[in-house]
Amino acid sequence: MATVAVTDATFDAEVRNSDIPVVVDFWAEWCGPCKQIGPALEELSVEYEGKVKIVKVDVDNNPNSPAQVGVRGIPALFIFKDGQVISNKVGAAPKAALQSWIDESV
Repeated sequence: MATVAVTDATFDAEVRNSDIPVVVDFWAEWCGPCKQIGPALEELSVEYEGKVKIVKVDVDNNPNSPAQVGVRGIPALFIFKDGQVISNKVGAAPKAALQSWIDESV
């Protein structure tokens, strides 16, 4: 499954009410590092299908969700489990580092 685009309107349904852990990528079209990690997140979303959901929130079009969790810089990655943030990291990282972070967190 590819990453899912989430909006402020769908954030609670897709993230906080998910029955599996969710990695949220807060990003923007103009953000170079955000574009760098995009392909790795797409690959990971396929590899973790059914175990972890990976979603993307465009911060320019959806300002409320990032504000609720305190995003100050992008890319900002948050892992939600049972509706709560259990881990977060800021900045680009290679796929292997992202995979290790997810594995350690969930």
